[in-house]
Amino acid sequence: MLYKEFLDYRLSQIGIGTYLGTSDQDTDRRYYETITEGIQKGINVIDTAINYRNMRSEKVIGDVLKNINREKVVISTKGGYIPVPYYINEDPTQWFKRAFVQKEIVSPKEITETGNIITPRFIDWSFEKSLENLNTEYIDIYFLHNPEDQLLKFNRDTFYKKIWTVFRLLEGKVHEGKLKYYGLATWNGLRVPEDHQQHIDLKKIFDIAREVGGENHHFRFIQLPYNIAMIEAYTLKNQRINGESLTTFEASKQLGLYTYISSPLMQRRLVRPVHQQILERFRVKKFSHIPIQFVRSTEGVGTVLIGTSRKEHLIENLEIQEIPPLKPEEIDSMIKERGY
Repeated sequence: MLYKEFLDYRLSQIGIGTYLGTSDQDTDRRYYETITEGIQKGINVIDTAINYRNMRSEKVIGDVLKNINREKVVISTKGGYIPVPYYINEDPTQWFKRAFVQKEIVSPKEITETGNIITPRFIDWSFEKSLENLNTEYIDIYFLHNPEDQLLKFNRDTFYKKIWTVFRLLEGKVHEGKLKYYGLATWNGLRVPEDHQQHIDLKKIFDIAREVGGENHHFRFIQLPYNIAMIEAYTLKNQRINGESLTTFEASKQLGLYTYISSPLMQRRLVRPVHQQILERFRVKKFSHIPIQFVRSTEGVGTVLIGTSRKEHLIENLEIQEIPPLKPEEIDSMIKERGY
């Protein structure tokens, strides 16, 4: 297994994502087997979110943690969406009103049309519930989940003020020993043009973290999609630092942020037969390895999160570790040519 050094971590180049799959016991069992197998093979990065599979993904990881040394794995989770637990026996709307609105954890006016909520009270509830689900005393990285959805409802000044208040909460979690680092897990925010409604200014976010937590703040991670079909993080100069236009990968490097990459296979839609010449260019023998080879070889990529609940897919994915990555300049040439 290849690893990357960052701060006090040694992170596996490939991590396991837990978004995919239905909310049932059979999928739980397969995730348990897959995560356990991955850890045995050297993977130490496991990513989830409180709303994935109605909290079941977090619960499965918690079950795995009962049987291993907690220090062996880096667990990241996310908060920002309404998580309907798998165990409730009432109408979800009524449950939400009773559990959140009546207890004044959430006000309806704080919810975007996508169901996104970024407030200290809601994130505090989500964080503590994730600790419980994950069966752990601390979370390694806590991501705000698609915070750009807030920009669909609130103006930019309000948005950044909301980020400020939640970062203050998360710095408090660090001081309590419940959290090590935090970040943003985005879908659109870091790969759209500057004039897009959902664009996130990474330097602005970084400055907020520094204002809240000082020079030793704990905003150190971002997560975003990047793959052969979605190359904006590498090509689109949508970030600005000291007057210089940069891509998200370039800005992350300047700011000292580690990148988690989501959707490298686009839920396996990028796994399809190709001509032998393409396999040779990527120096792989299986077409399923092409999208992984592309992403992991790109300069600026940290850990590649591959979502799978099937052990056989995990084992096949990890075969890539026996193959040398391409040189960054080879990826750059491919992107410029657009000749996949």
